[in-house]
Amino acid sequence: MTASKKTIPLRSEINDENKWDLSSLYTDDTAWEQGLSQYAGETEKIPYYRGTLGSSAEALGDYLDFFRDLGLLGERLAYYSELRETEDEGSDAARAMTGKFAMAYAKKNAALSWAVPEIQAIPDGDMADFLAHPRINEYVVYLNKLLRDKPHILSDKEERILAIHAEGEDTANQAFSVLTNVDMDFGTIETKDGALPLSQSTLIVFLENPDRAIRRNAYKAFYGCFKAHKTTLAALYSGAVKQDVIRARIRNFPSARAAALFPDNVSEAVYDNLVSTVNNNLGFLHRYYGLRKKALKLDELRHYDLHVPLAADVKKTINWEEAVEIVSTALAPLGDEYVSVLRDGLLGRWADRYENKGKRSGAFSAGSYVGDPYILMNYKDDSIRDLFTLAHEGGHSMHSWYSARSNPFMHYDYTIFEAEVASTFNEELLFRYLKNTAGTQALKRFVINKRIDDFLSTLYRQTMFAEFEMRSHDLEEAGTPLTLEVLRGEYRKLLEKYFGPDMHFEEESDLEGLRIPHFYRAFYVYKYATGISASYALALRVLSGGENERRDYYKFLKSGGSRYPIDALKTAGVDISGPAPVEAACKAFGRLVEELENLL
Repeated sequence: MTASKKTIPLRSEINDENKWDLSSLYTDDTAWEQGLSQYAGETEKIPYYRGTLGSSAEALGDYLDFFRDLGLLGERLAYYSELRETEDEGSDAARAMTGKFAMAYAKKNAALSWAVPEIQAIPDGDMADFLAHPRINEYVVYLNKLLRDKPHILSDKEERILAIHAEGEDTANQAFSVLTNVDMDFGTIETKDGALPLSQSTLIVFLENPDRAIRRNAYKAFYGCFKAHKTTLAALYSGAVKQDVIRARIRNFPSARAAALFPDNVSEAVYDNLVSTVNNNLGFLHRYYGLRKKALKLDELRHYDLHVPLAADVKKTINWEEAVEIVSTALAPLGDEYVSVLRDGLLGRWADRYENKGKRSGAFSAGSYVGDPYILMNYKDDSIRDLFTLAHEGGHSMHSWYSARSNPFMHYDYTIFEAEVASTFNEELLFRYLKNTAGTQALKRFVINKRIDDFLSTLYRQTMFAEFEMRSHDLEEAGTPLTLEVLRGEYRKLLEKYFGPDMHFEEESDLEGLRIPHFYRAFYVYKYATGISASYALALRVLSGGENERRDYYKFLKSGGSRYPIDALKTAGVDISGPAPVEAACKAFGRLVEELENLL
């Protein structure tokens, strides 16, 4: 599917072989409804265990078996309903499913509100004996993490209130998603091929167009739509930040950021090191924007000039099957098993390949314990960016595949901090393969330019986002209302700092801060930047090493949630707790810019 399609097809118009097959979770919606009924029935059994957890290791083990099985069932239900909703966010039936599960999940959490406080009330001596008992082997990692949470767990009555309230806490995020993916109509853009639809998925294609008028018109039309809803968008984001701050205070954390970093056992110093190190290396970024202005022969570099390839004479069309073969060949250093499993999944039914009307924009991987590691794409065969996206999401899916096969359910799930390593590792291998096999200087120039832009968006851009999140939460915690004017002002300051003296912004440019979905998952985006820094170091280690280095990387992929993320990365050979990997990644970006300068 290409951007030259004049209409975005309905879901029903997409061939089944191009859609994911969710039968590894449930065969159909009816089977899912039966699973939901089972979930409700199991929830009714929760009171049976109350008051028994501290009596013996066997009793605690019996409860944890029940809790594990209920969690497995809930994960299947949640993944199926959420994936069905992303297929068409305008579907009332799919939204009803996610709503039904949200209510059942909230009821389960309310019924279980006593359990964590009861476990944490077990005397230390007894708990030490339980942890040493064979009956608890499967749950040692889970329990140790739970005990670490003890200072932030409230009484069972308070926990029940929070559990009941949790159902409504995602309202701002859901409203943002529906507004931007369903209700907003971005119209069409006139091109030499006629009027083509503008959407969140096709915007990047227009911004890559060598015709500056098309880029400007698409940019203005896109942000004009956000401008029409700017007050609502600001209110939604402000509400999400308030929720973050309130939750942190209730849980006795000093700040929302501290609360967000606590589950990963990541020090706030890691976050600060990232921001300060990237800030100290903005010169490489400014140099690139200066190069872009010169190469495009522009008097003024504008915000809509950032994505057009500097090697615009190179055209590359890659269909889905060809993309899978390219990615498979590029990932060969990871071994036969990795490549064959991923290849079979992508050529099979792991992926929902193409855009349809109402489908969630962007891309993601959704790996669960019993289901296939599904991938949502909005693949376009005339955008090489989507080739990198496929490698990226494939990295997530294979991380899930190895984690689920190497750990018990209770600690198989890895953190987002680790996830962005496995995905950007694949991107680095793909870049090196494409660069090394480029048949012409023009193609080599094109690939380097794309890698610079992708590196930029993951390291520098996500750090800018992280800095915005830090500022917005700091302001809220200091008592400054997050009005539209305040949010736009803070974002514009960051735009001016990160883009440097060669960039001229539009009046609408700072509205970008109101269109980022990840901002509704607080302090998430910094992990992209730490992830690419760690993955760059690991890719060099694997490519320059031998079987031991590859084995170390596999230890990381298989570790799941058995270790905290910084410790898991250390087993693979990189220490992300200090600034060195970020510094090295910034310098690698600088070398790419210099290489491109020499080729232009």
